[in-house]
Amino acid sequence: MSEPLYTRDILRLASSIPYLDPIDRADGQAALRSPTCGATMTVAVRLDGEGRVVALSQSVSACAFGQATAALMGQGAIGIDRAAAARAEADVRCWLAGEAVDPWPGFEALEPARTRVGRHGAILLPFRTLLAAIEEAQ
Repeated sequence: MSEPLYTRDILRLASSIPYLDPIDRADGQAALRSPTCGATMTVAVRLDGEGRVVALSQSVSACAFGQATAALMGQGAIGIDRAAAARAEADVRCWLAGEAVDPWPGFEALEPARTRVGRHGAILLPFRTLLAAIEEAQ
């Protein structure tokens, strides 16, 4: 018998996405869609004077892998700047390609997704959208 598509950890993460409420003032916002699976995401950010995220709002329409990744991204996005967001997006891409990198705290829960290439777009989407929102803010 094959392993289930979604593990208990993935489903737990998918149901715990933080920062779903709109923020009162956004410096930048981005809405992106994954061309591979159709998942969509919107991220709004407010940055401090050093360009670090101090407030975040996200809206996610994706499979459980995309939702779980949005939860992980949201758990660690406050305090990061554009360079850290770009590094995280690149690290997630490398991780999905099978490289031995630790892309983001908690990503071990998404291990079953590495072999499911059709879901990689949904997994990259939260980090791509966060980076685009930060860039728009700057």
